[in-house]
Amino acid sequence: MAEQETATAPQSETVATSLEDLKAAMEGANAPAASDAPLPEPKIDEHGRSYATGKRKNSIARVWIKPGSGKITINGRDQEVYFARPVLRLIIAQAFQVADRVDSYDVMATVKGGGLSGQAGAVRHGITKALTYQEPALRRPLKAAGFITRDSRVVERKKYGRAKARKSFQFSKR
Repeated sequence: MAEQETATAPQSETVATSLEDLKAAMEGANAPAASDAPLPEPKIDEHGRSYATGKRKNSIARVWIKPGSGKITINGRDQEVYFARPVLRLIIAQAFQVADRVDSYDVMATVKGGGLSGQAGAVRHGITKALTYQEPALRRPLKAAGFITRDSRVVERKKYGRAKARKSFQFSKR
């Protein structure tokens, strides 16, 4: 019985005689698995746009991107008017810089809730998701930069019996 089991076992396994052989075998085993995975179909509407929702703190941004000259419009206003601070405009542009697509997409976004910093983060999150819908191959570099994951940090709520979320009232012994 044991002879039959060993006779039917596959004989295709080869023994690596050196580290180079082992490295070549590992590269051959890993390369097709990564490239065999088909990319998802782009999600583009009849106007050539991709839509995504981005969130950060209490802000929600609805973002549409389409191929264009790089014009960014937020709530009907140009980005220089809406986000007057250069740091906020830099946050929005990060997704395009990582994807190497600066000035190649027009962005139209509507944002509500929160402050300007949270809104800029929400627009960046929405742009990142919309870019992955437009060009699914960009998902890997954007994910490596940490832009796809929603930043879940929000303000902690105030508790009863406390001055703020964690601060207590002044204690007096007498």
